[in-house]
Amino acid sequence: MELEQIFFWLLAFGAVFTSILVVLPPGGKNPIFGALALILSFFFVAGIYVLLVAHLMAALQIMVYAGAIMVLFMFVIMLLNLSKRELGEESKTFVQGLGAVAMLFISVKAILIVEASADGISKRDMVLSQGFGTVESVADMLFHDYLFPFELAAVLLLVAIIGAVVLAKRTL
Repeated sequence: MELEQIFFWLLAFGAVFTSILVVLPPGGKNPIFGALALILSFFFVAGIYVLLVAHLMAALQIMVYAGAIMVLFMFVIMLLNLSKRELGEESKTFVQGLGAVAMLFISVKAILIVEASADGISKRDMVLSQGFGTVESVADMLFHDYLFPFELAAVLLLVAIIGAVVLAKRTL
């Protein structure tokens, strides 16, 4: 097994593990812990971008998601100031069990697909498009192909922030 594959599997395992910590206890019970686990997951994903030789995407992942967006999420979580009574008692339900089984099935299937596609193919054998991971290619896709979803995400974040502020001010 090559060193790059070892790094990939370590980063992939770290990303999946920290993503699970976001929703399972103690992350599922404590929103601050969940948000911090999500920040760590973003760093693992940035490491995967580095392995793909997409250094711009790795830097954007750190600056935009782990930096700006998560600071915003932490601010909103702290602004809401949820008490233990408002968080409620944690209980196991059938839907949570069904979700865990589905997550396990999808994870095993994804691992099998990645292993099947990775057999006999190294990064040196792959042909990347011209300008892969450069600022020009990302900007071209973002502002031409995906302009509407980009603007829609910005409006959605704005509405979520306004809603959180309105909910927090209502309890005062």
